Amino acid sequence: MKMVPKMLSPLVKNWAPKAFIISFKLETDPSIIINRARNALEVYQHQVVVAKILESRQSFVVIVTKDSETKLLLSEDEVAKGIVIEEKIVENLQS
Repeated sequence: MKMVPKMLSPLVKNWAPKAFIISFKLETDPSIIINRARNALEVYQHQVVVAKILESRQSFVVIVTKDSETKLLLSEDEVAKGIVIEEKIVENLQS
């Protein structure tokens, strides 16, 4: 495995400076995820980070912006109906 260059910075600064940019942050430690998401927002100057914890990534995320944190959780009923967390993410971001 080799390190690949980070593409978020050139995307935000050069390629699409007026675009609404969303990134994803996946961590294994719940105690650091929000700080890491906020750090990414500060470093890359984009609009949203969808923060996920590895063990619950399919049912729980936090939408992090400069001014807010919105928790999205699938209920047991939603899981039974086949709803996926991505539907809630898209719905939240559209609003």
